[in-house]
Amino acid sequence: MKYAVLLCDGMADYPVEALGGRTPMEAANKPNMDALAKEAEVGLCQTVAEGLKPGSDVANLSVMGYDPTVCYTGRSPLEAASIGVELSDTDVALRCNLVTLSDEENYADKTMVDYCAGDISTEEANEIIRSVQEAFGSELYHFYSGVSYRHCLVVKNGTTDLGSMTPPHDISGRVIGEYLSRSENAADLIDMMRRSYAFLKEHPVNKARVAAGKRPANSIWLWGEGKRPALENFEAKNGVKAGVVSAVDLIKGIGLLAGMQVAEVPGATGYIDTNFEGKAAAAASLLRSGCDLVYVHVEAPDECGHRGECANKVRAIELIDEKILPVLLEELRADGDFRILILPDHPTPLSTRTHAGDPVPFLLFDSRKAGAGAEVFCERTAKESGLFIPHGPDIMSRLIRG
Repeated sequence: MKYAVLLCDGMADYPVEALGGRTPMEAANKPNMDALAKEAEVGLCQTVAEGLKPGSDVANLSVMGYDPTVCYTGRSPLEAASIGVELSDTDVALRCNLVTLSDEENYADKTMVDYCAGDISTEEANEIIRSVQEAFGSELYHFYSGVSYRHCLVVKNGTTDLGSMTPPHDISGRVIGEYLSRSENAADLIDMMRRSYAFLKEHPVNKARVAAGKRPANSIWLWGEGKRPALENFEAKNGVKAGVVSAVDLIKGIGLLAGMQVAEVPGATGYIDTNFEGKAAAAASLLRSGCDLVYVHVEAPDECGHRGECANKVRAIELIDEKILPVLLEELRADGDFRILILPDHPTPLSTRTHAGDPVPFLLFDSRKAGAGAEVFCERTAKESGLFIPHGPDIMSRLIRG
């Protein structure tokens, strides 16, 4: 038996006026998902437990079968694992976004123009992070380069008691002042963010980006603090060998910490221009090389939701259905019996441009038997089915054990 999870990050949504009152899942032309839905279990799953923030970290841990209320220690430590950062027990890791802020003189009066600095390239970002390390790094603070706008700061002998360190994608278009932590423990970090603006505004990479009509990465933004986590080995826990395909350090880090095989895909960006074909090929290769289960994570719908890009979110879903799912199904069928789970980790509604904690629609197809089925795979049919999994980590057991 082979297993696959196709995780379409942020795919779920609310009805959108521009789509005639439909959601992007309803509007998308996704014949492969819909064909599976006719013979599958379709329902809702609560991937974000009550009391937890609806982030991709806790939601993906949940889908992978780990209970975030037990094992979650913060987002950035999961990403640090992917970058290759070894955390000690007293280290605290924080996500360091490169963002674009507006140009008001007072830092607190600036607006969050773009949480990802205009999709800055990894090459440009690495150059900036090297400069940030030279300017702000010390025995206590060390910056590590990641992918695109996503990087890491490790604080030696740090604390996670930092007040509210707000994710930048939660405050797109808002003045940042009220979202800056007022905790005394965070004072040095907030000051570093303030000072980074004047420093980065004059950085050669940003001057070149502005000259080319691109948004500058003119500030660092720190959030997602946490300490080193401990995850049970996935194979020991579930009895199957697993592999992960993703563009983002968060998911790759979870995979590494769980002892999964992690694929590297050239051209995987986490956005709608990602290498969809490369991800599909990597998933097939993992299955051929001995993995019993492959977890294919696609970030594109989430990024489009954060940006309020309705047409692109619909198209991202269509590209997953067109370029990844057929390849995955062909490989699974070649191996014999299989099960495949398709779902988002959380909704990222276009109307709010941030994550929501609502239950997500899922599709679970078993090649050996027909489920109750649904005409199409979307939020509405998932709710109408009456099938509901209240404890998110149970979805992985349902996939593997039936």
